[in-house]
Amino acid sequence: MNIRAKFLGAAGSVTGSRHLLEIGDFTLLVDCGMFQGLKELRLLNWQPFPIDPATIDAIVITHAHIDHTGYLPKLVKEGYDGPIYCTEATMELMKILLFDSAKLQEEEARWARKKGYSKHEDPKPLYTSDDVEKVLPMIKYTDYDTVMDIHHGVSLRFRNAGHILGAATVELKIHADEQDKMIVFSGDLGRYKDPMLFPPEPVREADILYIESTYGDRENPVNHPMETFATIINDAMDRGGVLLIPAFSVGRTQVLMYYMKNLIEQGKIPDIPVYVDSPMAISVTQLHKKFFEYHKLEEFDLQNHHSVFDFKNIKYKRSQEESMQLNYIKKDAIIISASGMCTGGRILHHLYNRLQNEQDTLLFVGYQAEGTRGRRILDGEEKVKMFGYEIPVLCHVEKIEGLSAHADRTELLKWLHNFEHHPKKTFVVHGEKQSSEHFAQAIRDEFGWNAYTPKMNEAFELFRGI
Repeated sequence: MNIRAKFLGAAGSVTGSRHLLEIGDFTLLVDCGMFQGLKELRLLNWQPFPIDPATIDAIVITHAHIDHTGYLPKLVKEGYDGPIYCTEATMELMKILLFDSAKLQEEEARWARKKGYSKHEDPKPLYTSDDVEKVLPMIKYTDYDTVMDIHHGVSLRFRNAGHILGAATVELKIHADEQDKMIVFSGDLGRYKDPMLFPPEPVREADILYIESTYGDRENPVNHPMETFATIINDAMDRGGVLLIPAFSVGRTQVLMYYMKNLIEQGKIPDIPVYVDSPMAISVTQLHKKFFEYHKLEEFDLQNHHSVFDFKNIKYKRSQEESMQLNYIKKDAIIISASGMCTGGRILHHLYNRLQNEQDTLLFVGYQAEGTRGRRILDGEEKVKMFGYEIPVLCHVEKIEGLSAHADRTELLKWLHNFEHHPKKTFVVHGEKQSSEHFAQAIRDEFGWNAYTPKMNEAFELFRGI
């Protein structure tokens, strides 16, 4: 039996995670993400899938973020009809995120049609809510640390990766005639000192390893995030404006609420309202009450008058009308809204209304991929395009390190130290080119492993005749 690999995404970029394996006559796709960021990457979402989707036998999902799941409805629409394996929490999050993704695309297409700023006469979404509905019956979930046979001679086990609720490292064991082989996908690894999630679980063996490298070229210290957060909030309020925080609805928003509750109760920031303007974030927050085994919070922490997510300062905004009303608030408030990289969602109309306000503050609390609106603002662009208009950036722009859900360079190396034997080959993926190349060199320097940064659509023969 021969085993081949092909890199259909997250190779030289931090989005569009899609790793193809051909294990004898069994074709498996690990992750099925949407490309985000640079226009040249986003255009890949509209191109035909590199192989016939009907020839794929199964899909394994590491976690629910759109850059790992967002292409599923399109792939199903193009002919994929096999199982989709993930953890139970990932399944529940996928339902929320995929419907939200479809809704945003449908709204963007309608808006572009109405305002006429698309080059297409009749702009269409990549997929619709009806397409998402067809994905759901195909999902099969299992628990962490449970071995599941997904094909004759191929078994799957998920291990806790931290990062977000339900995120997993994937162990694929291939039982061959001559010898067994283990292929490991790190998925996106979380922090070792996350306030809410458990650290990534160690993995001891791999013949082939895929390792993410989002922060592979830098440290992202988590020493005193609350103190830094408090300083930024207080400075923003002293300016007499509003603090606007773009944040991912899954993971980041919940951590922000955790910190704000503690800071307000300790009297370190003013007793001001915190508006969570994201129906998706509200739905995701409720899942923490269902999946206690996936996080550190105790049942006591989620009871109403103690709850991290229901304390008195939190004001949830579900409807579009409630969201628009927030534009009239002039000072002494915090608004958390998605998306985290400012690529779509309600954050856009908040940016449209607040970027020009010198008294307001825009705070980035997570990774901003190359080519995203968030990255352009963070890099100091004086104007950004929104809804067909160039909007000047006059507000105060801040960034806080240490709140990312991604392991940094030191933490990635710490996780790699758990392996008892070096893999035959280590593929460094899911990072911008510089980050991946720097991390591959760090692996070679520290471990002496054969570390390689694959290119888009590059193919490898992993094993022959096993």
